Amino acid sequence: MHYRTHSSAAHPHLATDTASPKRATCCSGACHGTAPEAPETRLAVPPGHSRSRFYIAAMDCPVEEALLRKKLASISGIATLQFNLMQRVLTVVHNGEIQDTIVQAISTLGMQAEPLPDDAPAQESPVVKTVWWPLAGAALMALLAEVAHWTGQRTLLAAACAIAAIVLCGLSTYKKGWISLRHGELNINALMSIAVTGAALIGQWPEAAMVMVLFTLAERIEALSLDRARHALRALMQLSPETATVQGEDGIWQTRDAKTLEAGCLIRVRPGERIALDGVVTAGQSTINQAPITGESLPVEKSIGDTVFAGTINQAGELEYRASSRADHSTLARIVHAVEQAQGARAPMQRFIDRFARVYTPLIFALALATALLPPLLLDGNWHDWIYKALVLLVIACPCALVISTPVTIVSALTAAARAGILIKGGAFLEAGRKLKWLALDKTGTLTHGRPELTDTLFFNAHDETAIRQVVLSLAGRSDHPASRAIVRALAHDGAPALGVSDFSALPGQGISGTLAGKNYTLGQHRLMQARELSNATIDGEIAKLEQQGKSVTLLADEAQVLALFAMADTIKNGSRSAIAQLHELGVKTVILSGDNAHTVRTIADAAGIDDARGQLLPQGKLDAVAAYCALGVTGMVGDGINDAPALARADIGFAMGAAGTDTAIETADVALMDDDLAKLPAFIRLSHRCHAVLLQNIALALGIKAVFLLLTLAGMGTMWMAVFADMGASLLVIANGLRLLQKQTG
Repeated sequence: MHYRTHSSAAHPHLATDTASPKRATCCSGACHGTAPEAPETRLAVPPGHSRSRFYIAAMDCPVEEALLRKKLASISGIATLQFNLMQRVLTVVHNGEIQDTIVQAISTLGMQAEPLPDDAPAQESPVVKTVWWPLAGAALMALLAEVAHWTGQRTLLAAACAIAAIVLCGLSTYKKGWISLRHGELNINALMSIAVTGAALIGQWPEAAMVMVLFTLAERIEALSLDRARHALRALMQLSPETATVQGEDGIWQTRDAKTLEAGCLIRVRPGERIALDGVVTAGQSTINQAPITGESLPVEKSIGDTVFAGTINQAGELEYRASSRADHSTLARIVHAVEQAQGARAPMQRFIDRFARVYTPLIFALALATALLPPLLLDGNWHDWIYKALVLLVIACPCALVISTPVTIVSALTAAARAGILIKGGAFLEAGRKLKWLALDKTGTLTHGRPELTDTLFFNAHDETAIRQVVLSLAGRSDHPASRAIVRALAHDGAPALGVSDFSALPGQGISGTLAGKNYTLGQHRLMQARELSNATIDGEIAKLEQQGKSVTLLADEAQVLALFAMADTIKNGSRSAIAQLHELGVKTVILSGDNAHTVRTIADAAGIDDARGQLLPQGKLDAVAAYCALGVTGMVGDGINDAPALARADIGFAMGAAGTDTAIETADVALMDDDLAKLPAFIRLSHRCHAVLLQNIALALGIKAVFLLLTLAGMGTMWMAVFADMGASLLVIANGLRLLQKQTG
């Protein structure tokens, strides 16, 4: 007797998940004046209410959000507000037809609101072209004011040049500042307006002009930097081609606009072309680069019956496929939309910063007021000098750098993850990733391929092995049982022709039998052979050893004796061991939760290097196990089946495997891994660590720079120039630092 071992092939499984109860609905920020803090990415609509979305080009900072929130709170019928500052989209849940009222209210704040379709991607929002010549003229006027001042020219000349500079580039700042003050808000526009006006009143004309120019220039640069984060997903969306070659009703192939195509149409894609819509291959064979969807570095073989995704690249042969969805409902479109929605949900760090900023700005404003009044009144200080110091403090006071640091960083991380095939459904889950202590994994389809593979072949009594293979291949080929399919996959490559089978019959729950070349054969379970008294102590011993290894056994026998033994097991995916080792390096302990028998689960756990294993679990058992691990620390659950849904919902982070093309997984999972590569789990955790490090760096930069210039100002060494550099320079630094995450790989 001897063994043959057969390698296993990868077999992807698509994941499903159900909505997690840990997600709460957003509270009504419109009524209470606070930002919605729940990690919902799409606002629920109560009965009798509607959801409206508005693109507001001027809304890109908490400054505008505060004004809008206060203004809209007074409108009857508004239930909930959600602000997506990175995409400049406001979502309102309301009752009644009050869209026009909302638009009019927003216009009184100097902003224009453009209604958007409820499911329109924010990437399609209009882009406002920036006009630079007024700023260039203002810079020239400010420079002339400086020259006039330093060359001892008349003050009137310097004042005239400074006023011209302020008019050219500062009127919008003054307008916004006046609107803010009128509504009781102390934002950067109000503070800057007060500071520049104050500098002019005390005769610091050149400085007032140059500060306004520098502030405007810094805002323009900041806006350009933010646009990079804001539109980082635009490149993904543009991967889908604008046209596709479609077969018409008359059978003629013609080029049509991809956005007009409906599900069910037949599309042809040639080598080198991008696939326009999701679909299923009906003719041809090729390799597809799926990196935009799954993050896979290697092309994937596609043939008849396989799924293809919009935005992927056909690399080899010509394919024909039947579209399964419209362009705006493709997997790529859903990924982009999900990340956009995730940007609207505030992460815990962001909520803390927002609360801090609401205290910080009034505090610094009060300090500036005290600086202007107390020393001259109580200490006989010079009014001019102390007012100047107070004006410098006003410029430093705005917490823009601090507030903008978190959304830019989180959006950059979410986008980088999406590019790598990891769809994270909000900053809260991204932040929680670094805290993972336990990761529970389903076995079948997650760690393993989810189908049995032939691992061992044992022949008895020195029969002709080739003839026995031909017999078992002929019998197994007539059955759809997973064990029979595994035998056929393993032996079909031998090239032996199948024999004709007569008197074929299925033995429910036991096996199959049939007559080949006039001789009766049976392929079935061990207990069937025992019932027929065909087994013996040697065979029983071999089977016991194999079952201890977590393998299942099928026997081939004729009427007199057992001829061969075939052992099968659900084999581990190629990357599972490496992924588990990386998780351990990151300090995450692992456990298998499976409904399979304990021996099999323990064997898989040992082979993959997993810390703990629990078998024979029903869905409730998995749920209870996850709950127990959650009590020990932040716990994630990884699964790809409906059986895992309760446990996925109970875990602190639910990971859905192989979510590409699966609506439910993309829409409801906390983190959706677009393919079935477990290496994306440690990649997600590393990204979480990097994101947290960048957040801390940005907070330190924003507060540290302001603290330094605050002390310099109080010591009499600060100037308004320095204050502008402190405020806007810090903003640009944190934006640039956050954008670094777009350049990093998550693998």
